[in-house]
Amino acid sequence: RTCAMTQFMRHSGGVGISDLLKDGSKHFSGVDEAVLKNIEACKKLSMITRTSIGPNGMNKMVVTHLGKLIVTNDAATIVKEMEVVHPAAKLVAMAAKAQEDEIGDATNLVVVFAGVLLEGAEGLLRQGLHTADIIAGYSIATKACLKHFDTLSVHKVDDYKNEVDVTAALRSAIAAKQYGLEDVLAPLVARACIQILPKDPTTFNVDNVRCVKIPGMTVNDSYLMKGFVITRDSEGTVKHVNNARIVVFGTEVDLSSTETKGNVLIKNATDLINYSKTEEDAMEKAVSEISSVGVNVVVAQTTVSEMALHFCERHGLMVVKCPSKFEIARLCKLTGATSLARFGAPLPEEIGSADRVSVDEIGGQKCTTFNRESQESTKVSTIVLRSSTSNRLDDLQRAIEDGVNNYKQLVKDSRMVAGGGACELRLSAHLKVLADKTPGLEQYAIRKYAETLETIPRTLAENAGQDSTSTVSDLYAAHTAGNLNCGVNVEAGGTMDMLEAKVLDHLVSKREAIRGASDAAITVLRVDTIIMAKQSGGPDPNRAPGDP
Repeated sequence: RTCAMTQFMRHSGGVGISDLLKDGSKHFSGVDEAVLKNIEACKKLSMITRTSIGPNGMNKMVVTHLGKLIVTNDAATIVKEMEVVHPAAKLVAMAAKAQEDEIGDATNLVVVFAGVLLEGAEGLLRQGLHTADIIAGYSIATKACLKHFDTLSVHKVDDYKNEVDVTAALRSAIAAKQYGLEDVLAPLVARACIQILPKDPTTFNVDNVRCVKIPGMTVNDSYLMKGFVITRDSEGTVKHVNNARIVVFGTEVDLSSTETKGNVLIKNATDLINYSKTEEDAMEKAVSEISSVGVNVVVAQTTVSEMALHFCERHGLMVVKCPSKFEIARLCKLTGATSLARFGAPLPEEIGSADRVSVDEIGGQKCTTFNRESQESTKVSTIVLRSSTSNRLDDLQRAIEDGVNNYKQLVKDSRMVAGGGACELRLSAHLKVLADKTPGLEQYAIRKYAETLETIPRTLAENAGQDSTSTVSDLYAAHTAGNLNCGVNVEAGGTMDMLEAKVLDHLVSKREAIRGASDAAITVLRVDTIIMAKQSGGPDPNRAPGDP
């Protein structure tokens, strides 16, 4: 065996990386093969979402592997539905997902900023800087940036229940997704969040603000209700109940049956009548017991048998079916009911209540509404969204979710920074001063990081159809003159005071986005070798059903 190995080494001239790996594996290393290719992939991803930044951002049309059409300018949705497979670009996509999960906003800033940071690193590499120097410079700049954020706060929301203040704080986040509709959607989101704000604001749960999408009418016809909406009709003929007392069954509304099989011998017609009658009597007894404790609305998660429905009708009970366990959980939270795993009479503490349960027709869609209008605050609030198409409704829902997520961050830390690129420009000026003071090659990376921060105001100007170079120059002139809150005016062109215009971004959202983008860019730069194993066999996860 030793002799064979010696001959192999002699003839092959040594062992290469490919000899270490299985057939079909890929291997890339070095600056040209690994680092620059990784940077190129991240740049391409960044370029896709860059034109979607700001109020004038363009929509992207994404068709998923299942054939579903998505039209949106929401970066989190675009990156998620693109199903990025390049390993380096995937790191940036994962950073955007982390931002979406933790903060719920500013995902586009993560993708764009990471891509532009890597583009700057590419220029430095081609000039001869070593990767280690770039990483060191970027790390210094990131720490300085995050530390300087605390000095950038220009506004603070003191009263989380003040609708005017909260609306002003949420306008920018919603305008970035649905420009022109912020005056309609922001007050809706503000009222919905204030209604369900718990005694301890830091425990605010975004899932308690629900959106029901019903095609038809216009966005201006959307409204907020204190309660819950299920987009389906009730099961029986009872459609309206006032002062509702509700029992919720997490199981089927039917008599329990044994798991074992049995044979019944029926000799005549009387036996047949008596056999079915005992079952009817048991069902009637169960329903009458439910009715006797004051219940007048029955909610079931699974099937409702015809016999159970018949006796519910006889006792005047409204029967509603709600197949989603998540909706059942929210309904229980709203009404104070307990989801029961058995069919039978509930205990008094297991019964929920609502002012009114009724079936209403909204835009041709039968909806069952659970109203709690008499309560000053509720545990669940619902925004009924109206618009012309399902794609439009989906995009409106994403804007509302961004607004709700911003409110969640607001009650934890209410500091706001000037929007419109003003915050980024102040950070850029601070880092340029730091670069001048820093000895060594790291100063070039710090200066490149500072220039990268100019990308946000530059992109806002470009997307608004303005001359980006002159706009950024005007911004620098305004900041030098002492107007540090000056940002890009996307409506009339030029610059304007963002604090006066109430264009504000949440400090934590922006800070975490810059942290996430910097970490992703530094992680990509640290990679100098890519080893890809041959993909295992099996069905292709990206193949659409019916494709050959």
